[in-house]
Amino acid sequence: MFVGVGASRVRDLFNQAKQSAPAIIFVDEIDAVGRHRGAGIGGGNDEREQTLNQLLVEMDGFEENTGIILIAATNRPDVLDPALLRPGRFDRQIGVTAPDLNGRTEILKVHSAGKPLKDDVDLSMVARRTPGFTGADLANVLNEAALLTARLSLKQITNEILDESIDRVIGGPQKKSRLMQEQERLNTAYHEAGHALVAASLNHSDPVSKITIMPRGRALGYTMVLPLEDRYSVSRNQLLDQIAYAMGGRVAEEIIFHDPTTGASNDFEKATSIARAMVTQYGFSSTLGSVSFSNGGEVFIGRDMAQTKEYSEATAQIIDAEIRAILDSAQDEAHRALTLNRKVLDATAKALMENETLNFDEIAKIFKAVKKLPKRTQWLSKKTRPVSNIAPIAIPKKRAPKLDLSPAPKVKAKPKPKPKA
Repeated sequence: MFVGVGASRVRDLFNQAKQSAPAIIFVDEIDAVGRHRGAGIGGGNDEREQTLNQLLVEMDGFEENTGIILIAATNRPDVLDPALLRPGRFDRQIGVTAPDLNGRTEILKVHSAGKPLKDDVDLSMVARRTPGFTGADLANVLNEAALLTARLSLKQITNEILDESIDRVIGGPQKKSRLMQEQERLNTAYHEAGHALVAASLNHSDPVSKITIMPRGRALGYTMVLPLEDRYSVSRNQLLDQIAYAMGGRVAEEIIFHDPTTGASNDFEKATSIARAMVTQYGFSSTLGSVSFSNGGEVFIGRDMAQTKEYSEATAQIIDAEIRAILDSAQDEAHRALTLNRKVLDATAKALMENETLNFDEIAKIFKAVKKLPKRTQWLSKKTRPVSNIAPIAIPKKRAPKLDLSPAPKVKAKPKPKPKA
């Protein structure tokens, strides 16, 4: 881009909006021009900063921009220049998160319009199987289902086809060309059975809804553990269960074959990420206490190159030791769960070898014999504090009414009587 072109285009944009007022200007991916100043290297950065400066001037400069609304969107708010977010500029920030259960159901209704669904298809059940999905993901699920229906020469979208389309959105299409040898299939069956069985034997884990050893994407199989309801916060015990569940696959391989495979690398990555967050962000370490050792988010060139760490090397060593302790404890917990339920582990692996995929009902039938591990001891952020045995209050049945912020319904104005002649 030539020098001054970006700023010139911003001026032209606002001039055009003024001439067309009232007008709305929408800037998608505002972080492309609104990044933190001084966050780049090279001459191109100077041109971008000039463009940003001109945008700031136009937003609240010497002239009053009446009749113009400026809206912007980004998925990287952490890299925006603070000047953009000051009052009078983008002072109203609205976070758009993934839809909840009701939102997913309504989105599915919109995207299913015009698509032939079988009578027994329940979109609310599809919404329950898709926590964390965005609107685009849900649209993709129904589009994939329509394509599969046409490919199979069927007239209606069935529950089985919707289940397959959800799997495709999560893990990609089936790799039918990837033919595993029987020993590798057995390794994968025990690996996935280990994940599922550890989740089922813990006390704060979500139900196992699906296990498969059919290759998808880069994975040879996967286990789906889904919450029954939307959740907006996670407890320490739930995080520990997630780590132990992630370790279950490798531990099962060690117990059964004494020769583990490379299939657990992604599991370790997830488990380590959770353990690191527990220690450095959530204050779940009795040794370090309730302290947040923030790393400032993702490294951003220029802005972060001169940043210093917020803790010493000695503290970094303690953090590493605490993370290792959490991971080791979770691996031991997974080992106890699988050793205690060895017969169920074998039965699950056998069912996977025979059927390749197990649904919720089939899993529940096998897992009837699962023995739960005892609950963990009460945790305190400081070990010297006394343990309280007083139970919390019961959840009240009555609530104060919420403030209704919905717009009032429009009242039609009565027509004026015609004047008499």
